[in-house]
Amino acid sequence: MQAISYQSIAAALALGLFATSCKPKLDAPEPGKGALDVSKYVAIGNSITAGFADAALYYDGQLVSYPNLIAEQFKQVGGGDFVQPLVPQASAGIGSSGNARSVLGYKTDCKGVTGLSPVPFATSGDFSIFTNNISAQGPFNNMGIPGAKAITAVYPGYGNPANGFGNYNPFFTRILAPSEFATASMLSKAAAQNPTFFSVFIGNNDVLSYALAGGAADAVTPSAGSPGVGFDASYDLIINTMTANGAKGVVGNIPDVTSIPFATTIPYNGLTLDATQATQLSAAYAPLGITFHEGANAFMILDSSAPGGRRQIKSTEYVLLTTPQDSLKCAGWGSSKPLANQYVLTETEIANIQNAVAAYNAKIKSVAAAKGLAYVDVNAFMAKAKAGIVYNGITTSATFVSGGAFSLDGIHLTPRANALLANEFIKAINSQYGSTIPQVDATKYKGVVFP
Repeated sequence: MQAISYQSIAAALALGLFATSCKPKLDAPEPGKGALDVSKYVAIGNSITAGFADAALYYDGQLVSYPNLIAEQFKQVGGGDFVQPLVPQASAGIGSSGNARSVLGYKTDCKGVTGLSPVPFATSGDFSIFTNNISAQGPFNNMGIPGAKAITAVYPGYGNPANGFGNYNPFFTRILAPSEFATASMLSKAAAQNPTFFSVFIGNNDVLSYALAGGAADAVTPSAGSPGVGFDASYDLIINTMTANGAKGVVGNIPDVTSIPFATTIPYNGLTLDATQATQLSAAYAPLGITFHEGANAFMILDSSAPGGRRQIKSTEYVLLTTPQDSLKCAGWGSSKPLANQYVLTETEIANIQNAVAAYNAKIKSVAAAKGLAYVDVNAFMAKAKAGIVYNGITTSATFVSGGAFSLDGIHLTPRANALLANEFIKAINSQYGSTIPQVDATKYKGVVFP
């Protein structure tokens, strides 16, 4: 098992995706289960499955997790209870770095300009979420664990504090009895419930943890290797275990992480200079042959392979949302002080991510076909996000904050986008199994809440 630093998962650990749902047909058929038995539904996944949003796990986000929304629709065709490991309703929630959830509020920047910005709901997260064991409330149908990878979902002892700080997942520990710490895996806890139907949407963090750190921390999971080491064998073990007793299911593939607001919000050429500043910077970088002009310029970044160890970022590369905005505005970051690698995705790092995603998705699709499972091409839906999705006259897009699809961490979904994602899973289920499970009315769910 790779050592995982959960405090550095950067406020999110799974991608937000959504689909191009359209207005439901007025002549929709009566609910029917087709070839399904959804009386016992279990979901395996990471933070998006858990309902993580706004940089934290908190009650309201959990209520609108996409599997919980699916489970509500399943009740119309014989679905049973769907138990989630809910945090207290009044809690500020907790993120991977011990932070509280984010809300949209007013903030004054280093230049004295006040505007709307994500701000913490509280000065720190609610650590009682980690210290109050809730195993007695289980078993939990929602086995979405923030930070989980395909390789860690199969690992016995994934929630064992005896592994040492950074080598176990406290989001998993909180739902385990102490007697299970050393032996339980996410997969074993899911399979022990003997589900009749399951969903698996995992693998995002096998590239996302690397991407969120700008390639400066963690590593992309290789396809090859034994369960717990390689993606392919780990995924095979998950699906083989979940289908061993005849359960049917649905799987979702992995999206391109460079399409989310976390990577696309800060423009590569966001360095705006006046004529004097451009002249001064051009003089400073003249030995490297780099010049600047009045107006928009590409940020400077560190790159050990470039002359002088620094260069301008390319239009095909990304500045990440973790970059401190005041440092960009007032401390010379991205100009006289090139951005460190942890704040940037370079072409090489992007290629590492996209090659891995392509390999993971080929594996997921082949397993789904071999096992006769419903398959959701979330990556294809994500590619359409920038154009916006119109559902019952409401447009939802990937634009940070105003688009309404992504929460305030720029990675996880809003309630409305969770509803749209749930509908994509439902459509795939209906297509594969001949069921007529009704879709979720996404108009009942909000995007980002403005003050």
